[in-house]
Amino acid sequence: MIDSHCHLEQKEYSGVREKIVFKAKKEGLKSIITCCAHPKDLNLTLKLTEKHKFFVFATASIHPEFIKDFSEEDVQTYFNSLIKNKKSLVGVGETGLDYWWIKETKWRKKQKKLFIKHLKLAEKLNKPVVIHSREASEETIQTLETFNVKKVHWHMFSAYNLLKKVVGNGWYISVNTIIYKSKKHVEIVKEAPLEKIMLETDSPWLSLEKGKINDSTSIKLVAEKIAQVKNVDFEEVWHTCGRNTAKFYSLPIHL
Repeated sequence: MIDSHCHLEQKEYSGVREKIVFKAKKEGLKSIITCCAHPKDLNLTLKLTEKHKFFVFATASIHPEFIKDFSEEDVQTYFNSLIKNKKSLVGVGETGLDYWWIKETKWRKKQKKLFIKHLKLAEKLNKPVVIHSREASEETIQTLETFNVKKVHWHMFSAYNLLKKVVGNGWYISVNTIIYKSKKHVEIVKEAPLEKIMLETDSPWLSLEKGKINDSTSIKLVAEKIAQVKNVDFEEVWHTCGRNTAKFYSLPIHL
């Protein structure tokens, strides 16, 4: 009933954002958490949370993919804006390590420094961390453990061999429509406790319909697949994952 991770600020939603939010409400979703992953999108993200108070919530960061685009001064200016608007944020992220897009050792080192800055910001703001990790799961875990990060939402988690470590640390993972296409993600869902799973879309991407943009209502499809994989009722998945998200982010909503 809660989309724990999407991107309402993306250009694919230009002109239809209100329709997307209305559709989510109509389909019974209780809230949407949108992720601002680039400084240029912060103002729009904040306006969305204000316009749709208690329905649209936000996290914010600089996505690790954009490491080459910002100076240290740029980062600090953006972080100052996040500190100023901390009451409008429920988390810091998505942040982490992306060694799929970033290959050069020099930039990977800078990416890790930026990741650590995000972790320190989250600690300062007393907010949970949203993790993006691609081809760098072990190093991501090591960094989180080094800084003793307790509240972690690992978006689109894909490292089956590290699932026990993640769950053992008390962290949460989120699942999207990739579960319909990836055997690896099916196995992760089989093994992960339902009490540690959130539903997400990462929309506007990952639509199951070719050529169409995804939206938050596809968490229903995700919940249906999880229910099938774990051999439990849809309602159990729908409500448990919703409660997981509301509790993790301390959302002021009634479920």
